[in-house]
Amino acid sequence: SGTFIINGSQKIVVSQLVRSPGTYFNKTLNRKNGEMIYSADIIPARGTWLEFETETKKNSETNDASLMVRIDKSRKTTATSLLTTLGIKKEEILDIFGNDLILTNSYSQDNLTDNWEFDFENQVREIYKKIKQDEIATTEGATKYIYGLLFDKRKYDLTKAGRFKLNQKLAIKNRILGKTIAEDIVDAKGNVLVAKDTLVVKSNIKEIATALEGKVMVKTINFSAGINGANQVQTLKLYKDNDLKSETVTLVGNISTTTDEFVTVPDILATISYGIELDNGIGEIDDIDHLGNRRVRTTGELLQNQFRIGLARIEKNIKDKLTTNDLFKLKASTVINNKPLTSVIGEFFNLSQLSQFMDQINPLSELTNKRRLTALGPGGLSRERAGLEVRDVHPSHYGRICPIETPEGPNIGLINNLSTYAAVNEYGFITTPYRKVENGLILNDEIVHLTADEEKDFIIAQANVEKDGDTILIPHGEMGIVSRYKGDDYIAAINEIDYIDVSPKQIVSVATSAIPFLEHDDANRALMGANMQRQAVPLINPESPIVGTGIEFEAARDSGSAVVALEDGVVKYVDSTRITVESKNGSKTYTLSNWERSNNGSAIVQSSIVKVGDKVKAGEIIADGPSMDKGELAIGQNVVVAFSTYNGYNFEDAIIMSERVVMEDRFTSVHIDEYTIEIRNTKQGAEEVTSEIPNVSEQAKKFLDEDGIVRIGTEVKVGDILVGKVTPKGQAQQLSPEDKLLQAIFGDKSKHVKDSSLKVPNGGEGIVQAVKRFKVEDGYDDLGADVIEKVIVYIVQKRKIQEGDKMSGRHGNKGIISRILPIEDMPHLEDGTPVDIMLNPQGVPSRMNIGQILEIHLGMAAQKLGLKINTPVFEGLNEEELKDIMAEAGMTNFGKVNLIDGQTGEMIDKPISVGVMYMLKLSHMVDDKLHARNVGPYSLITQQPLGGKAQNGGQRFG
Repeated sequence: SGTFIINGSQKIVVSQLVRSPGTYFNKTLNRKNGEMIYSADIIPARGTWLEFETETKKNSETNDASLMVRIDKSRKTTATSLLTTLGIKKEEILDIFGNDLILTNSYSQDNLTDNWEFDFENQVREIYKKIKQDEIATTEGATKYIYGLLFDKRKYDLTKAGRFKLNQKLAIKNRILGKTIAEDIVDAKGNVLVAKDTLVVKSNIKEIATALEGKVMVKTINFSAGINGANQVQTLKLYKDNDLKSETVTLVGNISTTTDEFVTVPDILATISYGIELDNGIGEIDDIDHLGNRRVRTTGELLQNQFRIGLARIEKNIKDKLTTNDLFKLKASTVINNKPLTSVIGEFFNLSQLSQFMDQINPLSELTNKRRLTALGPGGLSRERAGLEVRDVHPSHYGRICPIETPEGPNIGLINNLSTYAAVNEYGFITTPYRKVENGLILNDEIVHLTADEEKDFIIAQANVEKDGDTILIPHGEMGIVSRYKGDDYIAAINEIDYIDVSPKQIVSVATSAIPFLEHDDANRALMGANMQRQAVPLINPESPIVGTGIEFEAARDSGSAVVALEDGVVKYVDSTRITVESKNGSKTYTLSNWERSNNGSAIVQSSIVKVGDKVKAGEIIADGPSMDKGELAIGQNVVVAFSTYNGYNFEDAIIMSERVVMEDRFTSVHIDEYTIEIRNTKQGAEEVTSEIPNVSEQAKKFLDEDGIVRIGTEVKVGDILVGKVTPKGQAQQLSPEDKLLQAIFGDKSKHVKDSSLKVPNGGEGIVQAVKRFKVEDGYDDLGADVIEKVIVYIVQKRKIQEGDKMSGRHGNKGIISRILPIEDMPHLEDGTPVDIMLNPQGVPSRMNIGQILEIHLGMAAQKLGLKINTPVFEGLNEEELKDIMAEAGMTNFGKVNLIDGQTGEMIDKPISVGVMYMLKLSHMVDDKLHARNVGPYSLITQQPLGGKAQNGGQRFG
């Protein structure tokens, strides 16, 4: 189900969106001299950063830019000094790079002599000094340290994803589009594969890339013996200018079949080459917010990182024990202790920012919680540091991350949701599916998942293009097909199109695609609509929407709340607790949850939707969960809504409701609250669960059993005792033997104990559903320090909707109920149908969520015709189709009707928009918020009243 059960509650580990390891290039303007500074960074998942950047001398007239490097954020040194440290001679570098000016300038700063050994030792010590802040070391020690930083697998980890990104970026074949080749590309036997002076364009790039994929145009590098990894680079000369063809530059790339998960010498050389050639317009700088440069760390990887930490601690402990103890007296069990590992894992699930209680308000919130991505957390960003660019919607989000569903407030844009069809590939990059197109023909069988990087080179059309069968057509009077290319809009000819979207809803997430007429809502309100659907409370009579989008069935099935048949079969037995299905592999019994408490205090009730004798298929829903109606998501109710004012009672988005809705239990929900009390050992003695509570009348204890615990089924009110508990007072002096005897005879403890019972708090009245007792003597030994017993009482509340409760539609049209009117006072239609809810018409125009108006008209028409209608996002009903349905239902073109005032019986002056809207009751209920205080606790330090309802705190007055 995608969840972990930790200490009895369901938890979820949210996937984290972080910068991928790899190599990144950038350019910034030096304001002092107006020069461009080019930088290139090699960033691993774990280990030392290498940061290269070009630098020009101050007040310099000539071009004497040189290349500098920082190793692990240390002070800058020349890049050539690092190359010398790696054991590569100057002549070899200049031969590979073709006497590049920047590298020549860098070498001139290194003060090299003709003595290689002397230069090598000098540069090694120099770099070591810069990394270790002027520490002195032997050449051998310094060399070992520097090589360890970069080439030791245990200290340096690129990961598979980092190696993939490095090979993709540094391969020559990916850098030559639009350039002219200045030498023949030949294979090992000298056969010319691509002739000199060939211009690389989109049509021949594949062929040239294939020619470069083998080990052609390679040079072997000689470096120090202590370095691991590949030793070959690929080189290729290009013309600086395609027309002049006078000057050439040499590109250096790594061999793209390298699999080492650490940085290699060819990687360093290729990165230097890429950074230098940016100035010549070869290659492109990176956008850090592009989804090709960000990857998802899924649950498994986050756990793996914790395992690594735990195992490293175990290793350290073992080494310490082996060095400090006598080896002959040691046993394996004393040396190896797995406590560090279990504590790290436990800490991760209980304390990590990424491990969260599952949002269990309704099936949609559960599903969205599992598909959430966060940029926060360890190794990610912090709210304070994250700027606007990171939070913004990026073109590469298309089909991968929903542009709408994100929180309001400080986390906006940092917490996102996967789009409907998005998937995560083996490297952690988000992919989205497309259908292949050849010469305008859509190949429906060929679905390809592309990452944001792979997508850049293709022209992709939208799913709702005009088609004749599977052939794409250019709309009448248009120049071409509206498509996307390199993250921008592009008008394409039919034969240029490579792929087409699989569905118009692939751009948005599940919650967003449950909003009908989304395309007519302003994005800010759609965001609120998507978020508020996740807060809808399960109702006791769920009703699926008359106007849906078609995703309700899929969302309910995939949420994990429903019971789904695992194999084909026939239903043999059904009751409220289980369903038995007979299949060819024998019979299988599915147990149903009955009145269990969810993480959010709502009741989980699963009810069968099959009967004995029904045939079921694998993957079919056989029992509804909460907020489900016959296998469909049902988070609200279809009610008759009028956009009309009523004596100012719907000022500022307030909602007026008919008493009929309350009486029919349309918005009634069941909530289960959990109250816990711990019985402890104190310094004065042990606390005790008892019905003998000092200074409490027999009347107040009439619902307690002999142990002092409330009986199941009791209806309790605020202030009633749930668990009687007494705590010993500190005894001023020891009792005399006479007093002890009297106390033993008459059992009067009241002088020495105080009442510390568990009572029903404000807003907690209801019926006791269950009581659980956990005693240390019964084997529950992990209750906590000094706890002898723990008692949990569950109270069920049936909450009807009332004034002060928050409601909302699916278009961000939220409000608070201000009045519940008698049925006879509500306006009614000419046929006598009373209106259920009145909304303020002023809440529509400025907010631009017109989807709600279209929804009420379509809802009214569908109800009159006895239909349910799906209008999927971005491919739903258009204006003409809506008018046709309304006409068929006998409605006017405008959807407005004459309403009669319930109080006067007269017709209201102007026609009013009335229709059927799907309304939700949200989890912000007035019973949970109402709070008053007479005398209460004060802070020890400031002597101010405490704040908040939980502490019975004070209210600000004035």
